[in-house]
Amino acid sequence: MSLTSHDDTRMHILVPTINEEDGKYLAMKLDKDFSLTILEGTLDEVDKDTLARTNILLPFIQPHIKRAQLETMPRLKLIATRSTGYDHIDRAAAAERGILIANVPGYGETAVAEHTFALLLTLSRKMQTTYDRIKEGNYSVEGLQGFDLYGKTLGVIGTGAIGLHVIRIARGFGMEVIANDIVQNKFAAEVLGFRYTSRAEVLSNADIVTLHAPALPSTYHLINRDSLSGMKKGAILINTARGSLVDTEALAWALEAGILRGAGLDALEGEELLQHFETSASNSDQDKLYQATLALQKRQNVFITPHVAFNTTEALRRILDTTVENVYAFAQGRPTNLVKLPELVTV
Repeated sequence: MSLTSHDDTRMHILVPTINEEDGKYLAMKLDKDFSLTILEGTLDEVDKDTLARTNILLPFIQPHIKRAQLETMPRLKLIATRSTGYDHIDRAAAAERGILIANVPGYGETAVAEHTFALLLTLSRKMQTTYDRIKEGNYSVEGLQGFDLYGKTLGVIGTGAIGLHVIRIARGFGMEVIANDIVQNKFAAEVLGFRYTSRAEVLSNADIVTLHAPALPSTYHLINRDSLSGMKKGAILINTARGSLVDTEALAWALEAGILRGAGLDALEGEELLQHFETSASNSDQDKLYQATLALQKRQNVFITPHVAFNTTEALRRILDTTVENVYAFAQGRPTNLVKLPELVTV
């Protein structure tokens, strides 16, 4: 699908990496006031003239928007990403060029929180093993014993909108909840019946640890060999946030060592490389990461989904509607949902 409406009197919007249905929806909302180029392909497939006249870019989380891509769009003034996360955008390069970045905060609280429990229940009731066995015509229940969520302790790292919704669901299951965040929502803790504590205590006391923190330099490899060593033996790790929060090699080690009972992952470290990665004989970091990921994929106690926690009909419509609002707010001189950019260093 490729849709283009070219009018030099209006601001030009480029929308890469979008499916046909969503592309038509954005066109319906924006075409009357803007010049549009909407396509299923990536930025690499966009011709130079289109890039040169682009004023507003509406990317998804893939591919990464780096300095080199920004340099092909000299008229670019706004990147309105169709996502909450913005770690796929080079914010420093955008700041240098005076490009604003807007995101979609809060579209997927329910979708991501529900997917968190889809992963957890898949592991707690050994659904993957059960499914594989039934597909083979084997109805034996041997080795399929799961465990109750009721009464278990859930550790939540990150109590933003998604983390709080996870806590609401957990309390409905009758789970105890402990949480860690640099900003504590004490009112929510009182209403929902959970308590804040240190990250170390969350890891050492929780039967299940679920991650809902953003991808920042301070959260890179938040779950590493040291933190995994401090986790309660037999715990489960769930990550529906960002792949960079977890050191993949360390996770593979913790599973092999029996520290963890299992892991449910919707976000993988380096996931943007995995689909097209070609392994080599070298000992590069990318090779090591790729091999560690393959090891995780082969384990029966690891369940992986391809970054689809957000992917519900309702959540995707909220993404598009908020993106349209971001575009119109910028065009009217009152930009909303802006991401903080790094301060420029002047000499």
